[in-house]
Parts: sequence; structure tokens; C-alpha cells
Amino acid sequence: MGNPRIISGKMRGMRLKTLPGTITRPITDRVKEALFNIIGTDIQGAIFLDLFGGSGSVGLEALSRGAELAQFIELNNKAYAILKENIDKAGCEGNARLLKADAFKYLHQEKELQFDYIFIAPPQYHGMWKDALVQLDQEAHLLVEDGWIIVQIDPVEDEPVPLENFKEFDNRRYGSTILKFYSR
Repeated sequence: MGNPRIISGKMRGMRLKTLPGTITRPITDRVKEALFNIIGTDIQGAIFLDLFGGSGSVGLEALSRGAELAQFIELNNKAYAILKENIDKAGCEGNARLLKADAFKYLHQEKELQFDYIFIAPPQYHGMWKDALVQLDQEAHLLVEDGWIIVQIDPVEDEPVPLENFKEFDNRRYGSTILKFYSR
């Protein structure tokens, strides 16, 4: 499997640099395509949060398909450098905000932006997806009224998460990847 690419939109075909190893959670082109087929044209003009940015594959795909803004949060130095390279290569600096920060602190501190989509795909097997979801439940103002939270996990990580403000409305499995969808 080569480097991931942008599947559709104005950056279609662009290859992305990735970080070797398990620091980031890569998404296959198949899963990414399925995700954006589910979102459909609603991505146009959307404000997108890629909470654990990694290589930026998902947030850059959102921008390529017409999202107005993608906010990337990445704490790891190496992943941050690769993500910055990918954003520069895509030429979308004006629509991409990259922040080197802890995702959990960011969620607690963000006051100016509200997101249409919040994508959560943290490093695998640390339970961070549940922690991020619970924190978002407490910071529900970060998601617009009809927005979605989307979680990408390995099936072995799947378990119910008790939430007050959001409910799971869809759950799709693609081989060794599950996409979970939450709304108000």
C-alpha cells in the first residue's frame, strides 16, 4: 500500500506523506471514500475539525471537497511536521489552520469556532477516542446544532460510551475499521 492520496475534489490524486509506525492512525482510501460518500455534498462550506490530525488525510480530503475551513490539532512533533508539509503541498494554507496542541486541552479552550464535523481518530488502543467523546459531550457548544461527530476506531476498541448531549446514530464496519457517527 502506497502513501494515501486525496480521492476527490480540487486536490484529487495528490499523494500525502505519512509517518511510519503507530504514532498515527492511518485511514485507508476505501474507508475515507465511504466516509465522504456518507457526508456527501454537506461538506461544502463546512467547518471541519480533525482532532488528532496525523498526516491530515481526512481534513485535507474535506478541504479538497469544498469545506470552508479545516482545523488540525496535532501534538506529536514528527506528525505535526508531516502534516504541515502536506498542507503546504496542497496549497490550502488559507483554509487550513494547524495547531500544535494537546487535543483535550484544545477542546476545553476553543471558544471561537463551532464545527459542522468533528473527526476523532486518535492513536489506537489507548481509549483516547472515548475520552475525547466524553469531553466533547461536556463541550457540546463546539458542534453546530445539526453537526456530526465521527469516530474512527479498530473493532476491538468498540464499546458503548454513555453521553448526555449526543447519541450514536450510525456505525459502519470496513474490515478492521469502524466509523461511528454521533449527533445531538
